[in-house]
Parts: sequence; structure tokens; C-alpha cells
Amino acid sequence: MRSTWKVNFTETVVFGNGAINELPELCDKFNAKNIVIVTDRGIRDAGILQKVVDTFDDSYQTFVYDRAIPEPPVDSAVECLEEAKNYMDVDLIVGLGGGSSIDLAKVVALLLRYGGEPADYFGEHKVPGPVAPLIAIPTTAGTGSEVTSVTVLTDVKNKMKTGISANELRPKVALLDPELTLKLPAYVTACSGIDALSHAVEAYTAKDAHYIETDDELLFQGGNPISDALALQAIKYIFEGLVLAVNQGSNIEARSKMLMGSLLAGQAFSNAGTAAAHALAYPLGGIVKSPHGELTGLLLPHVLRYNQSVIKDKLATVERFISPESGVLTEEEAGDRFIERVEQLLEEIQLPSSLSQIGVKEEDLAEVAEKALTIDRLVRNTPRVPTKESFEKLLLGAL
Repeated sequence: MRSTWKVNFTETVVFGNGAINELPELCDKFNAKNIVIVTDRGIRDAGILQKVVDTFDDSYQTFVYDRAIPEPPVDSAVECLEEAKNYMDVDLIVGLGGGSSIDLAKVVALLLRYGGEPADYFGEHKVPGPVAPLIAIPTTAGTGSEVTSVTVLTDVKNKMKTGISANELRPKVALLDPELTLKLPAYVTACSGIDALSHAVEAYTAKDAHYIETDDELLFQGGNPISDALALQAIKYIFEGLVLAVNQGSNIEARSKMLMGSLLAGQAFSNAGTAAAHALAYPLGGIVKSPHGELTGLLLPHVLRYNQSVIKDKLATVERFISPESGVLTEEEAGDRFIERVEQLLEEIQLPSSLSQIGVKEEDLAEVAEKALTIDRLVRNTPRVPTKESFEKLLLGAL
């Protein structure tokens, strides 16, 4: 039994409509005048990049790298930094966009401070200390990357996803402006939003930090009272905002709730961790082309049913928190109602609810279960200990 747990957070969070106008002042706190902006071409085409650049006056110099792509290749971080350093002496990195742009910006900030290659830092706890100043500006409400300690990259040479995990990767500043999310398409809003819900629910239902069975130093430490509080509030915001944000993209109140929900979920899961839904989603992502959020959302109700016997109290608590009238239900009834609520949400935002809908076949399930079990940091967080057979049964139910 572990006797202690700890939490880590991004140092500064700035939130609100028009918050982007505070960017120059935030850069000044780092005495930064030469700014690298890491983003993607969609953000440029949507006019969001220009809004950010326009906040700076002539006393600042900016270099834009707009070639971020989903799960960016490791070489793109080296490319970005080399091009920027050929242009100016870099003071600060801004990650602008979805999780991929912010993840790439984290690696650029790491290499700017310590040099080397991204591969030098693959895995956990290999970052020597604080990275170069980094400000994260999310334009989607999903990954929570603006406050997390993880970056996901693609190792093209070895044809696999890889990552760098260290608390030092957390951006110094998370700058969240709901107005920057107004142009997000409905499908992207749905996929990113359901991923944020999966982060929050899996963080809230993760195994208690005291009972994580390892002596290793952990980033994902299991549930604790602080991550629980953050996750609960995140779940409430997301249920209040997601359907409206998908169906009324210009609804600024719904966009604000989703951005706040994603932020709180990121703070929760980057300390407590995620679990089986994410462990199973990773190998499924190698079989089908569905977005990561679509996969975690599809799996979430099935994972909750799998774990239900050992998290009845948690499921009842979250249902009663978001729906006080559920206080009249028994613990089991309230838990069932919450799982049904997740299934109903998937239907309302028009995301698939079965693996067969996205092209997964029964013969794929054994391999998915086997690969998922190798992801120790997620499997050990799962409140009911999984086996290959139990994961296969779970997946068959989701088929």
C-alpha cells in the first residue's frame, strides 16, 4: 500500500472570452520577444493564427511553424526548431491548436532547452528539468494537453506511436479563449468532447492512489481527493455543454463549458491517470482510422459496466452530482443510470456505439486485448484487474 500521493499543475491558467489579448503580457513575464508559434494549416486557414499574431506589436518577432499534423512525426520537432533558430534567437514557444500542435510545441520547448533528439527522452521521467517557456492555447476542447505532462509522437522509422512523459513538460501557461473554438466542426467537437469526458470519468473511477501496486515513481498515480473533485466538475460541465456545442457551434456558453470541462479533465487525468478505455483504444487505433476520442467514447460505457461491481459508489456519486433528482435511486440504480446517460450522449452527438460500425471484426479482438494488457500505466489504474479473457469479453460486448 502506498502511503502518499501528490498532484502537479500548470503554473498559470488564463480563461475567458478575449483572453488571447493577454498573450503579449504573458510573454513579457518571461522577458520573451522572439516567439515561435507551433500550429497547423487548418488553424491558419480558419483565421485563428492571424488573431494570435495580431496581438503582438512591432516590438515582438514571431516565427510560425504551421505543419503540425495529428500525432506528429518526431522529426517535425527538430525541423521546427532548426528553422526557427535560423530565423531568430528563440525566447518562448507557443502551442496553438489541438492536442497535436501543443504536443509538438512541448517537444520543441524541450529540445530548445536541452538539445539532442526527441528519442533521447522517450518514456517517463527522462526530462532533466524545466523546459523552455511554453504557452499553450487550445482551439479544441478535448485533449487537455494545455495542462498535461504527456506528449504523443509518431516514430516513423519504427512505425509506432511513442511518447515523452514528465511533469516538466506541462506548459507554464494555459491560455484558454472559448471564442477560438467557435469554428470547430461538429464532428471534431463531438470526438474531442467525448474524449474529454473519457479523461474525466476514467480519472474519477481510477483505482485509489494508495492501492496502485508498484514501487516506481509514477506520473499516473491513481485517484485522490483533488483529482476526484476536478473530474466530477469536468463531467458536469461536459454533460451540460457537449450536445449544445455539437449542434449549435456558435453557442459561446456551451463552448465555454466544454473548454473548462476539458481543462479540468486534463488536470485530473494528468495526475490520476486514465485506464482501460484508453488502454484498449490504443491498439484499436492501429486497426481502424477512427479518431482517438471516438474510440475512447465508444468503449467508455462498456468499460464502466466491466468495472461496475467495484466502483458502484463512484458511479452513483457522479450520477447524483450531475443529476440531484437521482438521489432517490439506489446506488446500483444510480450507477446504471449514469452508464445509460453516457450511451445516450453518444447517440445525441451521433458517434458510433459499436466496434462493428467502425470496421472492427471479431478476429481482431484477441490481439487488441493482448496489446492493451501491455500498457502498464493504464492497466494498473483499472479498478477491476483485467485479463486477456475479460478484455476479450468486454470487446465482444462492444462489437
